[in-house]
Amino acid sequence: MEKHYDVIVVGAGNAGLVAAATTAKNGLSTLLLEKHNLPGGCATSFCRGRFEFEPSLHELASVGTAEHPDSVYKIFDGLGAKVDWRYEHNMFRAIVKGKDGYDVTLHSGVETFCDSMEQLVPGCRASVRALFDLVQKCNEAIAYITKMKGKPNGLTMMLKHGDFMRVASHSVEDVMKALQMPERARNIINTYWGYLGVPTDELNAMHFLNMLNTYVVDGAAMPYHRSHELSLSLAKVILDAGGDIWYNSEVTEFLYDEGGAICGVVANGKKLYAKEVISNVIPHNVFNRSNTANIPQTDLKLANAREFGISVSTVYLGMDCTMEELGVDDYTVFVMGDANPRKQYDHRTTDGLYIVNCLNKVIPDSSPAGTCTLFFTIPIFGSDLPSDLTPEGYKHYKNETARKYITDYEALTGLSILPHVEEISIATPVTFARYLGTPDGTIYGYKLSGWDNLLSRMSCEKDEYTIPGLSFCGGHAVRGDGFSSAYVSGDMVAKRVVKRAKGGN
Repeated sequence: MEKHYDVIVVGAGNAGLVAAATTAKNGLSTLLLEKHNLPGGCATSFCRGRFEFEPSLHELASVGTAEHPDSVYKIFDGLGAKVDWRYEHNMFRAIVKGKDGYDVTLHSGVETFCDSMEQLVPGCRASVRALFDLVQKCNEAIAYITKMKGKPNGLTMMLKHGDFMRVASHSVEDVMKALQMPERARNIINTYWGYLGVPTDELNAMHFLNMLNTYVVDGAAMPYHRSHELSLSLAKVILDAGGDIWYNSEVTEFLYDEGGAICGVVANGKKLYAKEVISNVIPHNVFNRSNTANIPQTDLKLANAREFGISVSTVYLGMDCTMEELGVDDYTVFVMGDANPRKQYDHRTTDGLYIVNCLNKVIPDSSPAGTCTLFFTIPIFGSDLPSDLTPEGYKHYKNETARKYITDYEALTGLSILPHVEEISIATPVTFARYLGTPDGTIYGYKLSGWDNLLSRMSCEKDEYTIPGLSFCGGHAVRGDGFSSAYVSGDMVAKRVVKRAKGGN
Protein backbone atom coordinates (compact mmCIF):
# COMPACT_ATOMS: atom_id res chain seq x y z
CA MET A 1 0.00 0.00 0.00
CA GLU A 2 1.38 3.40 -1.02
CA LYS A 3 2.06 5.87 1.80
CA HIS A 4 0.90 9.45 1.24
CA TYR A 5 1.74 12.54 3.30
CA ASP A 6 0.93 16.20 3.06
CA VAL A 7 4.62 17.02 3.50
CA ILE A 8 7.88 15.10 3.35
CA VAL A 9 10.93 16.86 4.77
CA VAL A 10 14.29 15.49 3.63
CA GLY A 11 17.12 15.90 6.13
CA ALA A 12 16.87 16.43 9.89
CA GLY A 13 19.34 19.29 10.06
CA ASN A 14 18.42 22.54 11.79
CA ALA A 15 16.16 23.89 9.06
CA GLY A 16 14.57 20.52 8.33
CA LEU A 17 13.68 20.00 11.99
CA VAL A 18 12.02 23.42 12.28
CA ALA A 19 10.21 22.91 8.97
CA ALA A 20 8.83 19.50 9.99
CA ALA A 21 7.87 20.76 13.45
CA THR A 22 6.02 23.71 11.91
CA THR A 23 4.06 21.68 9.36
CA ALA A 24 3.20 18.99 11.92
CA LYS A 25 2.07 21.56 14.51
CA ASN A 26 -0.20 23.08 11.87
CA GLY A 27 -2.02 19.82 11.27
CA LEU A 28 -0.27 18.60 8.11
CA SER A 29 0.67 14.92 7.98
CA THR A 30 4.45 15.15 8.03
CA LEU A 31 7.29 12.70 7.48
CA LEU A 32 10.88 13.68 8.28
CA LEU A 33 13.57 11.49 6.70
CA GLU A 34 17.12 11.39 8.05
CA LYS A 35 19.99 9.20 6.84
CA HIS A 36 21.66 9.03 10.26
CA ASN A 37 20.36 7.53 13.50
CA LEU A 38 20.12 10.89 15.25
CA PRO A 39 18.56 14.26 14.40
CA GLY A 40 20.44 17.50 14.01
CA GLY A 41 23.14 17.14 11.38
CA CYS A 42 25.92 19.28 12.86
CA ALA A 43 23.63 20.17 15.77
CA THR A 44 24.42 17.10 17.81
CA SER A 45 27.10 15.80 20.18
CA PHE A 46 29.49 12.87 20.30
CA CYS A 47 31.37 11.02 23.03
CA ARG A 48 35.03 10.09 23.32
CA GLY A 49 36.06 8.45 26.55
CA ARG A 50 34.35 10.29 29.39
CA PHE A 51 33.82 13.49 27.36
CA GLU A 52 30.77 14.61 25.38
CA PHE A 53 31.83 17.10 22.72
CA GLU A 54 29.92 19.88 20.99
CA PRO A 55 30.89 19.37 17.34
CA SER A 56 29.98 22.66 15.68
CA LEU A 57 28.08 25.35 17.58
CA HIS A 58 30.23 28.21 18.85
CA GLU A 59 27.47 30.58 19.90
CA LEU A 60 24.01 31.45 18.64
CA ALA A 61 22.99 34.88 17.41
CA SER A 62 19.43 36.20 17.11
CA VAL A 63 18.20 34.36 20.20
CA GLY A 64 17.46 37.15 22.65
CA THR A 65 15.85 36.50 26.00
CA ALA A 66 12.39 35.83 27.42
CA GLU A 67 12.08 39.56 28.08
CA HIS A 68 13.44 40.58 24.65
CA PRO A 69 12.99 37.57 22.37
CA ASP A 70 14.66 37.58 18.97
CA SER A 71 13.82 35.41 15.96
CA VAL A 72 15.30 32.10 17.18
CA TYR A 73 13.77 32.40 20.64
CA LYS A 74 10.38 33.16 19.06
CA ILE A 75 10.60 30.13 16.75
CA PHE A 76 11.40 27.69 19.54
CA ASP A 77 8.91 29.26 21.94
CA GLY A 78 6.18 29.32 19.30
CA LEU A 79 6.69 25.63 18.58
CA GLY A 80 6.78 24.73 22.26
CA ALA A 81 10.36 23.43 21.97
CA LYS A 82 11.92 23.70 25.42
CA VAL A 83 15.53 24.90 25.59
CA ASP A 84 17.61 25.84 28.64
CA TRP A 85 19.42 28.89 27.27
CA ARG A 86 22.72 30.10 28.73
CA TYR A 87 24.45 33.36 27.76
CA GLU A 88 27.97 34.67 27.32
CA HIS A 89 28.49 38.44 27.46
CA ASN A 90 32.21 38.49 26.73
CA MET A 91 32.00 38.67 22.98
CA PHE A 92 35.46 37.52 22.02
CA ARG A 93 39.17 37.86 22.57
CA ALA A 94 41.12 38.59 19.37
CA ILE A 95 44.84 37.91 19.08
CA VAL A 96 46.68 39.16 16.00
CA LYS A 97 50.26 38.01 15.66
CA GLY A 98 53.19 40.15 14.56
CA LYS A 99 54.74 43.46 15.55
CA ASP A 100 51.63 45.43 14.60
CA GLY A 101 49.30 42.90 16.19
CA TYR A 102 47.05 43.22 19.20
CA ASP A 103 45.37 41.23 21.95
CA VAL A 104 41.94 42.67 22.78
CA THR A 105 38.72 41.55 24.48
CA LEU A 106 35.28 42.95 23.69
CA HIS A 107 32.08 42.81 25.74
CA SER A 108 28.39 43.03 24.85
CA GLY A 109 26.09 46.01 25.37
CA VAL A 110 26.11 48.76 22.74
CA GLU A 111 27.53 51.55 24.88
CA THR A 112 30.03 49.22 26.56
CA PHE A 113 31.12 47.96 23.16
CA CYS A 114 31.52 51.48 21.78
CA ASP A 115 33.47 52.61 24.86
CA SER A 116 35.77 49.58 24.56
CA MET A 117 36.41 50.31 20.90
CA GLU A 118 37.23 53.95 21.69
CA GLN A 119 39.83 52.81 24.23
CA LEU A 120 41.35 50.44 21.70
CA VAL A 121 41.21 52.85 18.75
CA PRO A 122 40.94 56.47 19.93
CA GLY A 123 38.66 58.53 17.73
CA CYS A 124 36.55 55.63 16.44
CA ARG A 125 33.58 55.84 18.81
CA ALA A 126 31.38 58.04 16.63
CA SER A 127 31.73 55.76 13.61
CA VAL A 128 31.13 52.61 15.69
CA ARG A 129 28.02 54.12 17.27
CA ALA A 130 26.83 55.18 13.81
CA LEU A 131 27.15 51.55 12.73
CA PHE A 132 24.62 50.42 15.33
CA ASP A 133 22.31 53.34 14.50
CA LEU A 134 22.44 52.17 10.89
CA VAL A 135 21.46 48.64 11.89
CA GLN A 136 18.41 50.04 13.71
CA LYS A 137 17.37 52.03 10.64
CA CYS A 138 17.76 48.96 8.44
CA ASN A 139 15.70 46.87 10.84
CA GLU A 140 12.93 49.48 10.63
CA ALA A 141 13.05 49.18 6.83
CA ILE A 142 12.87 45.39 7.00
CA ALA A 143 9.88 45.65 9.35
CA TYR A 144 8.14 47.90 6.82
CA ILE A 145 8.93 45.53 3.93
CA THR A 146 7.57 42.64 5.98
CA LYS A 147 4.41 44.59 6.81
CA MET A 148 3.92 45.26 3.09
CA LYS A 149 4.36 41.51 2.38
CA GLY A 150 7.45 42.08 0.30
CA LYS A 151 5.87 44.75 -1.92
CA PRO A 152 6.96 48.09 -0.39
CA ASN A 153 6.15 51.46 -1.91
CA GLY A 154 9.20 52.65 -3.82
CA LEU A 155 8.78 56.30 -2.86
CA THR A 156 8.42 55.38 0.81
CA MET A 157 11.60 53.33 0.63
CA MET A 158 13.55 56.20 -0.89
CA LEU A 159 12.19 58.90 1.43
CA LYS A 160 12.07 57.02 4.76
CA HIS A 161 14.44 54.12 4.33
CA GLY A 162 17.19 55.50 2.15
CA ASP A 163 19.91 54.16 4.45
CA PHE A 164 18.65 50.63 3.91
CA MET A 165 18.63 51.15 0.15
CA ARG A 166 22.24 52.31 0.29
CA VAL A 167 23.46 49.56 2.60
CA ALA A 168 21.61 46.66 0.99
CA SER A 169 23.91 46.27 -1.99
CA HIS A 170 27.26 46.94 -0.33
CA SER A 171 29.88 44.93 1.50
CA VAL A 172 30.77 45.28 5.17
CA GLU A 173 34.01 47.06 4.28
CA ASP A 174 32.19 49.49 1.96
CA VAL A 175 29.75 50.51 4.70
CA MET A 176 32.39 50.87 7.40
CA LYS A 177 34.60 52.99 5.14
CA ALA A 178 31.60 55.19 4.28
CA LEU A 179 31.18 55.78 8.02
CA GLN A 180 34.87 56.78 8.13
CA MET A 181 35.73 54.05 10.58
CA PRO A 182 39.52 53.66 11.07
CA GLU A 183 41.07 50.54 9.58
CA ARG A 184 42.17 49.14 12.93
CA ALA A 185 38.62 49.47 14.29
CA ARG A 186 37.20 47.79 11.17
CA ASN A 187 39.58 44.88 11.54
CA ILE A 188 38.72 44.34 15.21
CA ILE A 189 34.97 44.38 14.63
CA ASN A 190 35.26 42.26 11.49
CA THR A 191 36.86 39.43 13.45
CA TYR A 192 33.45 37.76 13.34
CA TRP A 193 33.68 37.10 9.59
CA GLY A 194 34.81 33.55 10.36
CA TYR A 195 31.31 32.70 11.62
CA LEU A 196 29.87 33.45 8.16
CA GLY A 197 32.68 32.05 6.04
CA VAL A 198 33.06 35.06 3.73
CA PRO A 199 35.65 37.86 4.14
CA THR A 200 34.18 41.27 4.80
CA ASP A 201 35.18 42.82 1.48
CA GLU A 202 32.77 40.31 -0.13
CA LEU A 203 30.23 39.80 2.64
CA ASN A 204 26.94 41.66 2.36
CA ALA A 205 26.73 44.30 5.07
CA MET A 206 23.17 43.47 6.18
CA HIS A 207 24.03 39.84 6.86
CA PHE A 208 27.05 40.66 8.99
CA LEU A 209 25.66 43.69 10.80
CA ASN A 210 22.53 41.89 11.95
CA MET A 211 24.65 39.12 13.45
CA LEU A 212 26.98 41.64 15.11
CA ASN A 213 24.06 43.62 16.50
CA THR A 214 22.40 40.62 18.14
CA TYR A 215 25.66 39.55 19.79
CA VAL A 216 26.26 43.07 21.10
CA VAL A 217 22.70 43.74 22.28
CA ASP A 218 21.84 40.41 23.92
CA GLY A 219 25.07 38.44 24.11
CA ALA A 220 25.66 35.01 22.62
CA ALA A 221 23.40 32.09 23.56
CA MET A 222 24.17 28.41 24.09
CA PRO A 223 21.86 25.53 24.99
CA TYR A 224 22.77 23.97 28.32
CA HIS A 225 22.94 20.43 26.88
CA ARG A 226 24.88 21.47 23.76
CA SER A 227 23.30 21.85 20.34
CA HIS A 228 21.83 18.35 20.56
CA GLU A 229 19.34 19.80 23.03
CA LEU A 230 17.99 21.99 20.22
CA SER A 231 17.61 19.04 17.87
CA LEU A 232 15.95 16.75 20.41
CA SER A 233 13.51 19.45 21.50
CA LEU A 234 12.39 19.96 17.88
CA ALA A 235 12.15 16.21 17.25
CA LYS A 236 9.88 15.93 20.29
CA VAL A 237 7.62 18.64 18.88
CA ILE A 238 7.27 16.70 15.61
CA LEU A 239 6.40 13.44 17.32
CA ASP A 240 4.05 15.05 19.84
CA ALA A 241 2.20 16.70 16.95
CA GLY A 242 1.66 13.34 15.25
CA GLY A 243 4.48 13.61 12.71
CA ASP A 244 6.74 10.71 11.74
CA ILE A 245 10.53 10.65 11.85
CA TRP A 246 12.38 7.88 10.04
CA TYR A 247 16.05 7.58 10.92
CA ASN A 248 18.56 5.51 8.94
CA SER A 249 16.50 6.48 5.90
CA GLU A 250 18.52 8.16 3.18
CA VAL A 251 16.58 9.52 0.21
CA THR A 252 18.04 7.99 -2.94
CA GLU A 253 15.61 9.37 -5.50
CA PHE A 254 13.16 12.24 -5.94
CA LEU A 255 9.91 11.49 -7.77
CA TYR A 256 8.01 13.70 -10.21
CA ASP A 257 4.56 13.46 -11.79
CA GLU A 258 3.74 13.78 -15.47
CA GLY A 259 3.40 17.54 -15.14
CA GLY A 260 6.92 17.93 -13.74
CA ALA A 261 5.83 18.61 -10.15
CA ILE A 262 7.58 16.77 -7.35
CA CYS A 263 5.35 14.12 -5.83
CA GLY A 264 7.54 12.11 -3.47
CA VAL A 265 10.83 10.38 -2.75
CA VAL A 266 12.40 6.96 -2.50
CA ALA A 267 13.93 5.94 0.85
CA ASN A 268 14.93 2.45 1.97
CA GLY A 269 13.66 1.19 -1.37
CA LYS A 270 10.14 2.51 -0.64
CA LYS A 271 8.24 5.05 -2.69
CA LEU A 272 6.76 7.71 -0.42
CA TYR A 273 4.38 10.32 -1.78
CA ALA A 274 3.54 13.84 -0.70
CA LYS A 275 1.89 17.01 -1.96
CA GLU A 276 4.93 19.03 -0.88
CA VAL A 277 8.60 18.14 -0.40
CA ILE A 278 10.87 20.38 1.67
CA SER A 279 14.56 19.64 1.15
CA ASN A 280 17.18 20.40 3.78
CA VAL A 281 19.52 18.70 1.30
CA ILE A 282 21.58 20.90 -1.03
CA PRO A 283 20.04 21.32 -4.54
CA HIS A 284 23.09 19.69 -6.15
CA ASN A 285 22.28 16.42 -4.37
CA VAL A 286 18.56 16.68 -5.09
CA PHE A 287 19.15 17.18 -8.79
CA ASN A 288 21.73 14.37 -8.89
CA ARG A 289 19.08 12.05 -7.46
CA SER A 290 16.43 13.13 -9.94
CA ASN A 291 15.76 12.32 -13.56
CA THR A 292 17.38 15.34 -15.20
CA ALA A 293 14.50 15.55 -17.65
CA ASN A 294 12.42 16.77 -14.70
CA ILE A 295 14.80 19.58 -13.76
CA PRO A 296 14.26 22.93 -15.51
CA GLN A 297 17.38 24.24 -17.19
CA THR A 298 17.15 27.49 -15.24
CA ASP A 299 17.28 25.55 -11.96
CA LEU A 300 20.29 23.53 -13.10
CA LYS A 301 22.11 26.63 -14.31
CA LEU A 302 21.48 28.44 -11.02
CA ALA A 303 22.77 25.55 -8.93
CA ASN A 304 25.84 25.13 -11.13
CA ALA A 305 26.59 28.85 -11.05
CA ARG A 306 26.83 28.90 -7.30
CA GLU A 307 30.06 28.54 -5.34
CA PHE A 308 30.25 26.13 -2.44
CA GLY A 309 30.81 27.70 0.94
CA ILE A 310 33.72 27.03 3.23
CA SER A 311 34.16 24.05 5.53
CA VAL A 312 36.37 23.65 8.61
CA SER A 313 38.84 21.40 10.32
CA THR A 314 38.14 21.00 14.02
CA VAL A 315 40.29 19.66 16.86
CA TYR A 316 38.35 18.50 19.94
CA LEU A 317 40.29 18.17 23.20
CA GLY A 318 39.24 16.60 26.48
CA MET A 319 41.58 17.93 29.18
CA ASP A 320 42.53 16.22 32.43
CA CYS A 321 42.32 19.48 34.42
CA THR A 322 39.89 22.35 34.91
CA MET A 323 39.96 25.52 32.81
CA GLU A 324 41.19 27.39 35.90
CA GLU A 325 44.05 24.95 36.38
CA LEU A 326 44.84 25.21 32.67
CA GLY A 327 44.79 29.02 32.85
CA VAL A 328 41.94 29.58 30.38
CA ASP A 329 40.00 32.81 30.95
CA ASP A 330 38.00 33.17 27.74
CA TYR A 331 35.13 31.38 26.04
CA THR A 332 36.00 32.47 22.49
CA VAL A 333 39.44 33.41 21.20
CA PHE A 334 40.11 34.32 17.56
CA VAL A 335 43.75 33.96 16.51
CA MET A 336 44.93 35.58 13.28
CA GLY A 337 48.20 35.90 11.43
CA ASP A 338 47.12 39.29 10.04
CA ALA A 339 44.49 41.79 11.14
CA ASN A 340 42.92 42.06 7.69
CA PRO A 341 40.02 39.61 7.01
CA ARG A 342 40.92 39.25 3.32
CA LYS A 343 44.46 38.17 4.22
CA GLN A 344 43.09 35.81 6.88
CA TYR A 345 40.90 34.19 4.25
CA ASP A 346 43.61 34.01 1.58
CA HIS A 347 46.18 32.59 4.05
CA ARG A 348 43.77 30.10 5.63
CA THR A 349 46.01 27.09 5.02
CA THR A 350 49.14 28.69 6.47
CA ASP A 351 48.62 31.51 8.96
CA GLY A 352 45.05 32.68 8.54
CA LEU A 353 42.36 32.41 11.21
CA TYR A 354 41.46 29.86 13.83
CA ILE A 355 39.03 29.95 16.75
CA VAL A 356 39.47 28.39 20.21
CA ASN A 357 36.50 27.75 22.49
CA CYS A 358 36.16 26.48 26.04
CA LEU A 359 32.54 25.51 26.70
CA ASN A 360 33.15 25.29 30.44
CA LYS A 361 33.34 29.09 30.56
CA VAL A 362 29.63 29.28 29.71
CA ILE A 363 28.53 25.90 31.08
CA PRO A 364 30.90 24.92 33.92
CA ASP A 365 29.58 21.36 34.26
CA SER A 366 29.69 20.55 30.53
CA SER A 367 32.52 18.09 31.21
CA PRO A 368 33.27 15.73 34.14
CA ALA A 369 34.42 17.23 37.43
CA GLY A 370 38.10 18.20 37.37
CA THR A 371 38.19 18.47 33.55
CA CYS A 372 37.41 20.87 30.71
CA THR A 373 37.06 20.73 26.93
CA LEU A 374 38.59 22.88 24.21
CA PHE A 375 37.92 22.90 20.52
CA PHE A 376 39.92 24.52 17.76
CA THR A 377 38.13 25.50 14.53
CA ILE A 378 40.07 26.27 11.36
CA PRO A 379 38.09 27.60 8.34
CA ILE A 380 39.24 25.72 5.24
CA PHE A 381 37.82 24.48 1.95
CA GLY A 382 37.71 20.78 1.17
CA SER A 383 39.70 21.56 -1.97
CA ASP A 384 42.49 22.94 0.25
CA LEU A 385 43.35 19.45 1.47
CA PRO A 386 46.20 17.64 -0.32
CA SER A 387 44.72 15.71 -3.24
CA ASP A 388 47.08 12.72 -2.95
CA LEU A 389 46.36 11.67 0.64
CA THR A 390 46.44 7.95 1.38
CA PRO A 391 44.64 6.58 4.47
CA GLU A 392 47.90 6.73 6.41
CA GLY A 393 48.70 10.14 4.93
CA TYR A 394 45.29 11.41 5.98
CA LYS A 395 45.88 10.28 9.56
CA HIS A 396 49.26 12.02 9.54
CA TYR A 397 47.67 15.18 8.08
CA LYS A 398 45.08 15.30 10.87
CA ASN A 399 47.66 14.76 13.61
CA GLU A 400 49.97 17.43 12.23
CA THR A 401 47.07 19.87 11.88
CA ALA A 402 46.20 19.37 15.55
CA ARG A 403 49.81 19.72 16.67
CA LYS A 404 50.36 22.86 14.57
CA TYR A 405 47.46 24.81 16.05
CA ILE A 406 47.84 23.61 19.62
CA THR A 407 51.53 24.51 19.75
CA ASP A 408 50.86 27.87 18.10
CA TYR A 409 48.23 28.65 20.72
CA GLU A 410 50.55 27.55 23.52
CA ALA A 411 53.27 29.87 22.24
CA LEU A 412 50.89 32.84 22.02
CA THR A 413 49.14 32.42 25.36
CA GLY A 414 51.74 30.73 27.53
CA LEU A 415 49.30 27.90 28.29
CA SER A 416 50.49 24.30 28.56
CA ILE A 417 47.90 22.25 26.66
CA LEU A 418 49.53 19.15 25.14
CA PRO A 419 50.59 17.57 28.48
CA HIS A 420 46.96 17.69 29.68
CA VAL A 421 45.21 16.18 26.65
CA GLU A 422 43.27 13.10 27.74
CA GLU A 423 41.09 12.68 24.65
CA ILE A 424 41.47 14.05 21.14
CA SER A 425 39.30 13.83 18.05
CA ILE A 426 40.01 15.57 14.76
CA ALA A 427 37.53 16.39 11.99
CA THR A 428 38.27 17.75 8.52
CA PRO A 429 36.13 18.64 5.48
CA VAL A 430 36.34 14.93 4.64
CA THR A 431 34.56 14.20 7.93
CA PHE A 432 31.80 16.70 7.20
CA ALA A 433 31.43 15.43 3.62
CA ARG A 434 30.89 11.91 4.97
CA TYR A 435 28.52 12.94 7.74
CA LEU A 436 26.55 15.72 6.01
CA GLY A 437 26.79 14.47 2.44
CA THR A 438 27.66 17.95 1.18
CA PRO A 439 30.02 18.64 -1.75
CA ASP A 440 33.57 19.29 -0.50
CA GLY A 441 32.21 18.93 3.03
CA THR A 442 30.83 22.46 2.99
CA ILE A 443 29.11 23.40 6.25
CA TYR A 444 27.86 26.69 4.80
CA GLY A 445 25.94 25.53 1.74
CA TYR A 446 26.40 28.03 -1.07
CA LYS A 447 28.78 30.92 -0.48
CA LEU A 448 26.93 34.17 0.32
CA SER A 449 28.94 36.70 -1.65
CA GLY A 450 28.98 38.80 -4.80
CA TRP A 451 25.90 38.33 -6.94
CA ASP A 452 24.71 35.55 -4.63
CA ASN A 453 24.43 37.61 -1.45
CA LEU A 454 21.62 37.56 1.11
CA LEU A 455 19.67 40.53 -0.25
CA SER A 456 19.92 39.25 -3.83
CA ARG A 457 18.57 35.87 -2.78
CA MET A 458 15.73 37.42 -0.82
CA SER A 459 14.66 39.70 -3.67
CA CYS A 460 14.67 36.82 -6.18
CA GLU A 461 13.40 34.09 -3.88
CA LYS A 462 10.29 33.21 -5.90
CA ASP A 463 12.41 32.74 -9.02
CA GLU A 464 15.18 30.70 -7.40
CA TYR A 465 13.98 27.15 -8.03
CA THR A 466 10.83 26.53 -10.00
CA ILE A 467 9.80 22.89 -9.56
CA PRO A 468 6.20 22.83 -8.28
CA GLY A 469 5.89 21.34 -4.80
CA LEU A 470 9.65 21.46 -4.06
CA SER A 471 11.08 23.92 -1.51
CA PHE A 472 14.60 24.25 -0.16
CA CYS A 473 15.66 25.29 3.33
CA GLY A 474 18.94 25.44 5.23
CA GLY A 475 22.39 26.89 4.61
CA HIS A 476 22.12 26.55 0.83
CA ALA A 477 18.76 28.33 0.68
CA VAL A 478 17.83 32.01 0.75
CA ARG A 479 18.81 32.80 4.35
CA GLY A 480 22.24 31.27 4.04
CA ASP A 481 24.61 29.82 6.59
CA GLY A 482 24.70 29.40 10.34
CA PHE A 483 22.42 27.87 12.96
CA SER A 484 20.19 30.91 13.40
CA SER A 485 19.72 31.45 9.67
CA ALA A 486 18.85 27.78 9.24
CA TYR A 487 16.14 27.94 11.89
CA VAL A 488 14.67 31.07 10.30
CA SER A 489 14.85 29.44 6.87
CA GLY A 490 12.99 26.33 8.02
CA ASP A 491 10.34 28.46 9.70
CA MET A 492 9.74 30.68 6.66
CA VAL A 493 9.58 27.86 4.14
CA ALA A 494 7.29 25.71 6.29
CA LYS A 495 4.84 28.57 6.87
CA ARG A 496 4.54 29.08 3.11
CA VAL A 497 3.86 25.37 2.66
CA VAL A 498 1.22 25.47 5.40
CA LYS A 499 -0.42 28.47 3.74
CA ARG A 500 -0.56 26.71 0.37
CA ALA A 501 -1.95 23.55 1.97
CA LYS A 502 -4.74 25.56 3.58
CA GLY A 503 -5.74 27.29 0.39
CA GLY A 504 -3.48 30.34 0.40
CA ASN A 505 -0.92 31.43 -2.21
